[in-house]
Amino acid sequence: MTELVFNKIKQSLHATDGLYHRLVLLAGESGSGKTDALQKVADDLETSVININLAFSHELLDLTARQRSLRAAAILDQIVDKAGSPVVLDNLEILFDRELKQDPLRLLQGISRNRSVVASWNGIIDSGRLLYAEAGHPEYRCYEQVDTLIVGMEGTATINNDK
Repeated sequence: MTELVFNKIKQSLHATDGLYHRLVLLAGESGSGKTDALQKVADDLETSVININLAFSHELLDLTARQRSLRAAAILDQIVDKAGSPVVLDNLEILFDRELKQDPLRLLQGISRNRSVVASWNGIIDSGRLLYAEAGHPEYRCYEQVDTLIVGMEGTATINNDK
């Protein structure tokens, strides 16, 4: 990870003070170094990185499919409550599972109302749109308007775009 990306994450995290959603997304494709970047940020903030796939799936084990979709937001909130603030999240793919019937970005925004959150986003920013997966993929998401700060693994940041 470059020092530029680290600095953009820290700058964006500070800029969330006073925003409605105190969320910073680190966007990049698989293998781009998001996990290493988040670990460096967590070390700097004296916190740890939460593996959402692991923690979330553990909480879902004893629930039916219907209970999973009904309780998803509360389960995510419960997981991050244990961490305090700021929260650093990685491996979010489970939130995109179609069976949960959730909007992953809205889940992240929901938990960032009362705490600062830095989360990985396994996707890209293209022409101002936040993308997850490829068009036609069952988990594909495209967000035209994103009310959050985004740092790209190439060093771009929405904080530089007056957002």
